[in-house]
Amino acid sequence: MPKARHRTKQPNAINFDVRTALYQLVGTDLTQIHGIGPFLALRLIAECGTDLSKWRTAKHFTSWLTLSPGCKISGGKVLSAHSRKSNNRLTAHLRLAAVTVSKTNTALGAFYRRLAARIGKAKAVTATARKIAVLFYNTMRFGMNYSDPGAAQYEQKTASAPSNNCTVEPLNLALNCTKFRVFLRKAAAYFAKEQR
Repeated sequence: MPKARHRTKQPNAINFDVRTALYQLVGTDLTQIHGIGPFLALRLIAECGTDLSKWRTAKHFTSWLTLSPGCKISGGKVLSAHSRKSNNRLTAHLRLAAVTVSKTNTALGAFYRRLAARIGKAKAVTATARKIAVLFYNTMRFGMNYSDPGAAQYEQKTASAPSNNCTVEPLNLALNCTKFRVFLRKAAAYFAKEQR
């Protein structure tokens, strides 16, 4: 079993070693996922069980948790993409885990901070909670071992990735400039004719 990441004692801590019991039950250490401590791991297993095959994919699992974006479309127009409201206790715990992760120097923390700067803190909490839920699902269903690459590597990876909204083909730019010049000449000629 991997070395424990959590060293602090909490006032509401459970009286027995949860990590060892969960490791024997599940076969992997869920507390290696950042944001999931012994209490949350126990809560996740209690709510979902050890067999997550009832959800075919991680997308189905996050939809059940109401952490995935909604899809209200009418007549081909997207009316809303907000996630649904829920009284699911597990969703509330995952959101709290996401807020906790936001303050750490991990890849999940860097993910939260990048999204919070772009789309706001509330949406970033939901997206980070969804990412933690996907990590939990993959660990439970497929036995994935999570190892955090760190915030520096995550930021380096996202900085080197090409962004679709900033790339402009030089040929298209030249064509657009040429079309714009033609448009300006025609507009100038039109207004000159109108003023006579």
